[in-house]
Amino acid sequence: MLDLTLYYILLILVAAFFAGIIGSMAGLGGGVLIVPFLTLYFHVPISLAIGASIISVIATSSGSASAYVKDKISNIRVGTFLVLFTTTGAILGAFLEHIAPTRIIYLVFGIVLLISVMPLLKKFGEVNQPSSVKNDPIAERLSLNSHYHNMELGKEVTYNVAGVKSGSAMMLVAGILSGLLGIGSGVFKVIAMDTFMKLPIKVSTTTSNFMIGMTAAASAGIYFFNGYVNPYIAAPVAIGVLIGAVVGARLLVKTKGSTVRLVFAIIIVVVAVEMLLNGVGIRL
Repeated sequence: MLDLTLYYILLILVAAFFAGIIGSMAGLGGGVLIVPFLTLYFHVPISLAIGASIISVIATSSGSASAYVKDKISNIRVGTFLVLFTTTGAILGAFLEHIAPTRIIYLVFGIVLLISVMPLLKKFGEVNQPSSVKNDPIAERLSLNSHYHNMELGKEVTYNVAGVKSGSAMMLVAGILSGLLGIGSGVFKVIAMDTFMKLPIKVSTTTSNFMIGMTAAASAGIYFFNGYVNPYIAAPVAIGVLIGAVVGARLLVKTKGSTVRLVFAIIIVVVAVEMLLNGVGIRL
């Protein structure tokens, strides 16, 4: 039984607040931090942690995506196209979670995070805007290329979109992982857009935030009807993450792209190691 005292709930809310800030800035949705926080430090069963995380992902998307859309950084066309693949995968992943052993979920979570951070390690020295990117034929037909105002450079930046097919395939995987792990799969969304589709890192993270709420909503109903959404856990998580996401959205527009990438990578490695250790029976 969980000791759901007021103090315990307030601690969850504070942890969710910081998860929301970091998740919003890195395009993760907060869920990638919420699940480890709840399971490793608050001893919440992983199914309830995932259920709360799914709700928090929707809150994060609502809080930060609106600010990014207003600032015209998110690429709405790219997000709307790719969300078709993520929502399909999310529904499948939610059904898989019901039959997957807890330890396997921990291990999959950790492995997924470590794999996802590898491409980023090669890109710390890159500038924010990928150069010499040729527009993909599909992107050309769908008018996915766009522009945004880069406050760091003080000018309007125009960019093309490459690798639409490989990016879409990665989004399907991201959706499955979202439904299975309750993380919103912002990690893989950012990787797909930043690495495969060659979008600027800030466009990748903000478009990821735009998409994660829709991806999470596709699987949230399944978790609710399976009894995995505890309001005493999900409510403070959602409130904390929502407030943190709004704060994170304001911080992102003033932060260097290289800094966003560095924070993203460090967090992913730390969380991945903790989840892998937990998966093999070692608790920190």
